[in-house]
Amino acid sequence: MQLIMLDTETTGLSPLNGDRIVEIGAVRVSQRHIDRKQVFHHYINPDRHIPEEVVRIHGISDKDVKDKPRFVDIGEAFLDFIQDATLVIHNAAFDLGFLMQELRLAKLSGIADVPVIDSLQVARKRHPHQRNNLDALCDRYNVERGHRTLHGALLDAELLAEMYLAMTGGRQFSLDMEATPHPASNFVQLPESSSGRAEKAETAKLMRRPSPPLADEDMDAHRHMLERIHQESGQAIWLLPPSAS
Repeated sequence: MQLIMLDTETTGLSPLNGDRIVEIGAVRVSQRHIDRKQVFHHYINPDRHIPEEVVRIHGISDKDVKDKPRFVDIGEAFLDFIQDATLVIHNAAFDLGFLMQELRLAKLSGIADVPVIDSLQVARKRHPHQRNNLDALCDRYNVERGHRTLHGALLDAELLAEMYLAMTGGRQFSLDMEATPHPASNFVQLPESSSGRAEKAETAKLMRRPSPPLADEDMDAHRHMLERIHQESGQAIWLLPPSAS
């Protein structure tokens, strides 16, 4: 199985609220060996401000990416790089949500059917009730991370590769350690579908609103109209007592 270890850095937490990718890093693992010559790495201009509290996490500021390509410029190359491979992502829903949104905005092919392994889900099954972030797992599996002072997409992808191989049996792989891939769409709600849910939720709110108050003259006019219909039709069930209807 060809694996692509992938990580992103972003301007914030929500692609649907306008946050964007500022760095993407991926490294290929073939026959359970990390191929450090087969990497995909780009800093990306997000066309929006990167908040200072986020800069403190990954160290990427506005000036660092102002002259970098936009996602639309590197999107096709990214799709080519991951073709026919399984993505391994730590907390897959987060990164996939951003990637799907970026691809949608760039009007490029989607990745809903791309096979994905969420290494965080694998870790939680193997180490329940323990800390399973990337740092904790690297320490647990003796993966050296002393050179890591800030989050970085390519560096984290390489650490993920070493940690994932160790967690799933190292170089001497056994099939019973393999994690099962699932389509990317299993991990994240696509924007097109989520917008439909939002519209339904808004409609539900409207339906729950109380009826607007009516003036007495409007109620009298309505009552006279019903009586007229009753007289002309011979019988209007809405004017009959409950037992008669």
